[in-house]
Amino acid sequence: MKKTFMVAGLATLMATSAMAQEIGATISRFDDNWLTVMRNGMTEHAESLDGVNLQMEDATDDLAKQIDQVKNFVASGVDAIIVNIVDTSAGAAITEAAGDVPLVFVNREPDNVNELPATQAFVASNEIESGTLSAFQICNNLRADGKAGGARGYLMNGQLSNQAAVQRSKDVHDVIGMDMCNFMTIIDEQTANWSRDEAQDLMTNWMSSGEPFDFVLANNDEMAIGAIQAMKAAGMDMADVQVGGVDASQDALLTMQAGDYD
Repeated sequence: MKKTFMVAGLATLMATSAMAQEIGATISRFDDNWLTVMRNGMTEHAESLDGVNLQMEDATDDLAKQIDQVKNFVASGVDAIIVNIVDTSAGAAITEAAGDVPLVFVNREPDNVNELPATQAFVASNEIESGTLSAFQICNNLRADGKAGGARGYLMNGQLSNQAAVQRSKDVHDVIGMDMCNFMTIIDEQTANWSRDEAQDLMTNWMSSGEPFDFVLANNDEMAIGAIQAMKAAGMDMADVQVGGVDASQDALLTMQAGDYD
C-alpha cells in the first residue's frame, strides 16, 4: 500500500505547476539502448510539465558513483529522486542515501523492495510475465515447426547483478520444465550484459563449436539482435532458428518486420 501511495504522490509532484519542482534521476548507464528510450521518455514528459526540472545523471555502471549521485541530489535540495539502480542487491544503500527525500526505483527491482519506507516505491514491468511469455512463445513456435521431438538452443543472460536478468532466466528454465516444453534443451547459457556487441561475440563463439541448435533465447532485445547479426554474418537462414527476447524496442520491431526475429 505504501508503494501505491508513493507512486501517486510522485505523479502529483510532477504534475504540480504552482511551484518549481526539482527531480534528480540517476540512470545505471546512458549507453544502453533500452534505458535510452526510458530516459528520453522521462525527459519528454518532464519538459511537458510546467515548473518541473529534471536533472539526469549517468552512473556508468558504478554503484559507488550512483550512491554519491543520490547523496548529491539530497544535498542540493531536490524534491524527489528517481533511481535506475546499478546493482539490484544494493537497494538498502540507495534507500539510506536518500534519507527522507521521496524516491522511486524504476525498471530494476531493488532487493529491499518489500522493506521500502513510506517515502519510497518501485515501478517496473512484471519480469515473471516477460520472461515466461518470451520462452513460451518460442516453445510454441518450435512445436509449430515440427520440433517437439527435441530442440536445442542457447540462453543469453543480462547482467548477473540485475534481478531482472536472474528472473527472466529463471522464467526460461521454468517454461522448459513444463510438460509441453520439456523437449527444449539449453546447450549453454552465459551473460552478454544486455549488450548487442557482446551478444554478437558470444553467439559467434557458440557457433564456432559446430553444435547444431534450433533456438536462442535472450533476456532482452539488444542481445537477441546481436545474436541474429552473428548468425546472419555466418550465413545462417533465420527461418531455421527461433529467436526470442524481451522489450519490444524499436530496433527489435524493425528486425521482426524484416522476418529475422520471432
